[in-house]
Amino acid sequence: MGESEVEGPKEDGATPVPATLLVKSGFYEGLEIPLEGRQVVIGRGRGADIVLAEPTISREHAMIGWSSDYGWYVQDLGSTNGCFANGSSFDRHRLKRGDEIMLGRLAVEVTLPGDS
Repeated sequence: MGESEVEGPKEDGATPVPATLLVKSGFYEGLEIPLEGRQVVIGRGRGADIVLAEPTISREHAMIGWSSDYGWYVQDLGSTNGCFANGSSFDRHRLKRGDEIMLGRLAVEVTLPGDS
């Protein structure tokens, strides 16, 4: 069963544990963005919560979300160039320490609580 086939997160009132998005390559390399809230949309369009003017990123490319029963996850929002975790494409992927995430040609890392 692939990640996209597992039961997804459930909405609840729990507060997300702190995490940070770090851009690992490209024009925005080194940019660190605290993930605040339960869902953050990444894209190049004005409607995205995190706007990155990268040509291989769709207007609303991916969402990073959190739920108390599922933890942090990244979900493809129907992007043109896809989302990859550790070299494999996905619809939704539960984030784990050390995951290599590609959104189009943009490499990102999510620093989870307890990471050094």
